[in-house]
Amino acid sequence: MRARGSVIIATIVLITCFVCPLVEMFDHWDHTVQTGNDTEYTFVVLGLCVGVGYTFARFVLRLPLLRSAVVLVSNLCAQEPLSPGGRGSFFVVPIPLSPPVLALRI
Repeated sequence: MRARGSVIIATIVLITCFVCPLVEMFDHWDHTVQTGNDTEYTFVVLGLCVGVGYTFARFVLRLPLLRSAVVLVSNLCAQEPLSPGGRGSFFVVPIPLSPPVLALRI
């Protein structure tokens, strides 16, 4: 499924990058030079940004360091939580049962 998704995204980006300049060659209804509005090249830039973002995400997810970090985090999440008085009680913050003695003024 992952390879099929990659092919679909790459195809959409490439079609956008090739078709939009062709449409721009034949459009005479918007005066790009006078108005500065150009929808076709906006889609080209958007397609290129999507392609670069997708490529960067695939590159980052293939790094062995990131993969080992994901495995480490998933193993830590799968373990049983530490008991309140056991090893790791450093992170336990006591909650007082009575109100503070002095009122805090801001």
